Amino acid sequence: MASVKIGLEVLIDDPPDDLFGLRLGLLCNPASVDGNIRHARFLLHERFGDGLRALFSPQHGFFAEKQDNMVESGHDRDPMLGLPVYSLYGETRIPTPEMLAAIDALLVDLQDAGTRVYTFIHTLSHCMEAAREHGKRVIVLDRPNPVGGMAVEGNLLKTQWASFVGRYPIPMRHGMTMGEMALLLNDHFGIGCDLTVIPMRGWRREMSFSDTGLPWVAPSPNLPTPASAMVYPGQVLWEGTCVSEGRGTTQPFELFGAPFLDIRGIERALAEDPPPGVVLRPAVFEPTAHKWMGRPCPGFQIHVTDRRAYRPYETTLALMRAIYRLHPSDFQWKMPPYEYEFEKMPIDLITGDPAIREGIESGVSIREMAEGWRAELEAFIKIQSAYRLYA
Repeated sequence: MASVKIGLEVLIDDPPDDLFGLRLGLLCNPASVDGNIRHARFLLHERFGDGLRALFSPQHGFFAEKQDNMVESGHDRDPMLGLPVYSLYGETRIPTPEMLAAIDALLVDLQDAGTRVYTFIHTLSHCMEAAREHGKRVIVLDRPNPVGGMAVEGNLLKTQWASFVGRYPIPMRHGMTMGEMALLLNDHFGIGCDLTVIPMRGWRREMSFSDTGLPWVAPSPNLPTPASAMVYPGQVLWEGTCVSEGRGTTQPFELFGAPFLDIRGIERALAEDPPPGVVLRPAVFEPTAHKWMGRPCPGFQIHVTDRRAYRPYETTLALMRAIYRLHPSDFQWKMPPYEYEFEKMPIDLITGDPAIREGIESGVSIREMAEGWRAELEAFIKIQSAYRLYA
């Protein structure tokens, strides 16, 4: 039995009186389930009947069937309830007046990944802005941060590098739930919509996802397990390089590599200052899709042995620095486009600051980089703490 009651379950058990009679929309995907793996749209339809009027889907589609960045999904109709499904990762990423015309309030029930570049928080921000503009309510049904709510890690995004993988100056691993992020966006970043957050019950910041007792349903195709989500705040960096992040395998983001990698050389490079909380197990994998498809890729699988000590962003940066130095002619940064940006380097959009790439290229130590962003990170933590809903 789950030790955590998510916002969806709290709402269903005790819905606010003022929701009855409203026309409701729901932003969701396959991970929008309760502790018994019942989907939110069915629960809301049972509770509010014909009050549920429309469904909305984020990146990867209503059924999380789309594999990659810039692979769009179209509008559809739910085959079970017959409701329209409006894609917010297709011809538009912003709800249009026509989409919102049929609803009074938008319920948001998405499983976030706790990482700045995971686009669900940015879809949420666009929905909040559109709701403010068109006089609609937003109600966020909170869910756990799968990488925990204690650790906050990485540099803050520079606003001139904003994109759909980072709209606001927050760090890579932000340590907030979806509901807390909504409060931060609405107040600190000034969106100012009519916002309600339905908090969880029983969630604590130090919890791993397995501690919650909740079922894991992949929120996107390449986060199949909580283990993949745990490494994602660092391993997503490989998307900006020629190194495979394990797409096209059964263990995306846990596995990484490329045909040219010198495994022993990388091990020697990291031996002086080994990343804490992980074992890097040498591995060879052959992607069935994406980078290096059909070619054996020497690399590693990341096994997290102490999630409290593990620093995913700094760990992957240390690996990237070692690979860049060992393979200066083979290693390459990925060229645009990336997430609808056609000029800026993908790695700079992912890190949110070209200084990170420049530091890798010039051989700056990761400790020195981290010291350089420490002050801004501490300032963010102070701001973030004002929006925490959980002890």
